[in-house]
Amino acid sequence: MVPLLDLKRQHQALHAEIEKAALDFLSSGQYVIPSGAHPAVVAFESAAARLLGAGHAIGVANGTDALLLSLRALGVGPGDEVITTPFSFIATAEVVSLVGATPVFADIQPDTFNLAPQAVAAAITPRTRAIIPVHLFGHPAAMGEINALARRHNLPVLEDAAQAWGAAMQMPGDSSNENIAASDSLKHCGALGDMAAFSFFPTKNLGAYGEGGLVTTNNDDLAERVRMLRAHGQRRRYVHDEIGYNSRLHAIQAAILNVKLPHAHAWNEARRRNAARYNALLGDLELVTPVERAGCRHVYHQYTLRLSSERREAVCAALTRAEIGWAIYYPVCLHLQPVYADLNGREGQFPQAERAAREVLSLPIFPELRDDEIESVAAAVRAGFA
Repeated sequence: MVPLLDLKRQHQALHAEIEKAALDFLSSGQYVIPSGAHPAVVAFESAAARLLGAGHAIGVANGTDALLLSLRALGVGPGDEVITTPFSFIATAEVVSLVGATPVFADIQPDTFNLAPQAVAAAITPRTRAIIPVHLFGHPAAMGEINALARRHNLPVLEDAAQAWGAAMQMPGDSSNENIAASDSLKHCGALGDMAAFSFFPTKNLGAYGEGGLVTTNNDDLAERVRMLRAHGQRRRYVHDEIGYNSRLHAIQAAILNVKLPHAHAWNEARRRNAARYNALLGDLELVTPVERAGCRHVYHQYTLRLSSERREAVCAALTRAEIGWAIYYPVCLHLQPVYADLNGREGQFPQAERAAREVLSLPIFPELRDDEIESVAAAVRAGFA
């Protein structure tokens, strides 16, 4: 049996450090700081900001809140439109609706599954207030083109980096070359737009032992507003400037993330090695293996194939027979979800996103995956082609 994800393997390697961090937290007697500035949280925020190259990192309760508070900080609200992808988890669009704005979808690039800049350009209207590109499956979106487009229209860009901890790319104007091995020549996702939102859901490349999220920005005013919004809209205790949220990153999750953060790069490199092994084993089949564009570092939150819908059904059956985990992210595009029926989405409206929904298949890719397990997965995929 090969699971889609096995969190126990990672925990076993860090058990002693995690246990000490948790026990130290429990014995401290200091569990919640109303402002969110618990020492464990502050330590994680500082380390994360340094690693990502962001001026500010603000811990919040979860990845959805990271998006939501960012939109609030940007002043997005009723009557506004926000452009994003129809091929993502519902939270990407849900937060737009939660602040009273309208999600406007634009089609994706067929190779990276990320927003197509030309489609974004066509979707801009006088009501457009922001753009949310998603670094889907761990591959950076086309941020150079999207940022240039946003600047022409005076629009902020909010990165949905929930699946992209450690992903990076070379931005236009960088003097360095496009050698992805030279990590210092790349800029991290989370520091490419005006704001960014991360999730630390346990399945993510950097995961907590529960919920957790992070907002990053280089803008002092936006950072201050997110800090206020996460703590019931207060800058000073019991003085509330606006309606906010109870959305602090829990200190015990921050303590665990402080243990895990130094390992995140090595885990991502293991994912990249696993992806390369899959590519070598599956490259001769009639399918499309994941693409890593020049100047980008893909961190493979998911290893996602493309194959015809008929072939996908056969491969899924073969994987199931072999007791191998698999998943389809995402089988129903957002513009076709029942909750957005009022937006009058229709089949064929976003052909690339809809085709992806019919063709994608994600295989096990977690860092602790063994070579023999990768070979078993590849053999099962081949059996689906037999």
